[in-house]
Amino acid sequence: MNLEKEDVMTQITYRKLRTDEAQLFWNMMTELNNETKFMMYEPGERTKTLSDIKAIEDLLQSAIDNDNYLLVAEVNHQIVGYILGLRGKPNRLKHTAYIVTGIKKDHRGKGIGKTFFTYLDKWAKDNDIKRLELTVICTNIVAKQLYEQKGFVVEGTKKNAMLIDGNYVDEFYMAKLL
Repeated sequence: MNLEKEDVMTQITYRKLRTDEAQLFWNMMTELNNETKFMMYEPGERTKTLSDIKAIEDLLQSAIDNDNYLLVAEVNHQIVGYILGLRGKPNRLKHTAYIVTGIKKDHRGKGIGKTFFTYLDKWAKDNDIKRLELTVICTNIVAKQLYEQKGFVVEGTKKNAMLIDGNYVDEFYMAKLL
């Protein structure tokens, strides 16, 4: 599967990032934090120290090395979304990957999420991943429906998993077996 697929109708390009693009990735994650309450970090909470940027560079390198998975979607050379698969580190968990994904508001509903999960499935199969898992805030119905369409099932509910605007919210714990 070609990672540099371009959708000519909407000009969406999917690709891996280089380690020298850590700042671009940090910027996009910060923008997501500012426009949605469905991500873990609140606006202004994500730090940008040298060690934070180094951690992102290390993450990008781990994706280049195929230890983890990271794919971004771009429109007009701007990152508008990403999907991240963090592979389990201990031997007993190397067959698993925890998934984090985010798509900027103006680019949702255009098939980016579906395409992300198609590429993720291929990476997982090619890398002997047998279990994909993620969490989603229970009120994020659109995301939950996407995950279910891509084969994820709810395995349980994490009560009071996050505190958003002074209210505790629950998350669904979802997984997909390959």
